[in-house]
Amino acid sequence: MANMRTTNDLSGIDMNLLVVLDALLAERHVTRAALRINRSQPAVSHALSRLRHLLDDPILVRVDGRLEPTARALEIARPLGEALGLIGGVLGDPERAPGAQERHFHLSMSDYAAEALLPTLARDLRRASPGTRLSLLTLGRRAALAALEAGEIDLAVGVYPERDKAAAEGLSFAPLLNDRFACLFDRREGPAPTTLDDYMARPHVAVAASPRDVGDVDAALAAGGRSRNIALTLPHWSVAPALIDGTDLVLTAARRSLPAAPAEGLVVCDLPFEVAPIRLVMAWHRRRDFDPGHRRLREALVKARRDD
Repeated sequence: MANMRTTNDLSGIDMNLLVVLDALLAERHVTRAALRINRSQPAVSHALSRLRHLLDDPILVRVDGRLEPTARALEIARPLGEALGLIGGVLGDPERAPGAQERHFHLSMSDYAAEALLPTLARDLRRASPGTRLSLLTLGRRAALAALEAGEIDLAVGVYPERDKAAAEGLSFAPLLNDRFACLFDRREGPAPTTLDDYMARPHVAVAASPRDVGDVDAALAAGGRSRNIALTLPHWSVAPALIDGTDLVLTAARRSLPAAPAEGLVVCDLPFEVAPIRLVMAWHRRRDFDPGHRRLREALVKARRDD
């Protein structure tokens, strides 16, 4: 008869078995898993047999001469590593917690944020925590916060309006850096957008990770009953400046994302109306507060920021 154990029934499962399971799923090799957690190979083999019985799943199966995790094993690998890291951070030495030094984090970050933070972050992590792996993707503001709440990503870096932050349940936010909006235009293709009327008369390039995201610039204009003529919307900050050369388009973007020395004919100027400063923050779910690996990642991000 199939084992009817549920995820809420933990009888017969001790912490040692969970540590072995985490090592087996990471190494996919009994001998290497034993070395990883300083156990004998027979002890790990015995623990694997117990785990197979308790979970009613083979966990690791041999495919083409190597061990591969089952679908059930893949499903529990990540939450298991997070749980062990959390327990280790609360009850033991965070630096020696199971999985603390070898982690894979999924981050949502725009190319603007990546350009400002990632070079320093990657260098510091390689030196201090070489077992840490990062996977980056770009989500819209609301999608990123929803993914954090659902546990689909580990951390998000972005600019989040107060209304979205207030609606987010169980999330924490910490500041990283401040910036301001500026305009990039080709002075050979039309007058400088130094007045609001001149600005509104020009076609514009808008940068938005998601069509549902209303940026601060358009929100500020809408508050005054105005809207831009947006000729092109794209999700990438990095390519946007290249679209201005030789066109009548105006790009409004974070000042740090604009070239410090624009090409001939291109000019950077201030916005001709008031917009709130850009406040780049990192966001995470409070369930990660005591996770030592996640805490190290947050600390590294704070260190990587470039102050105004």
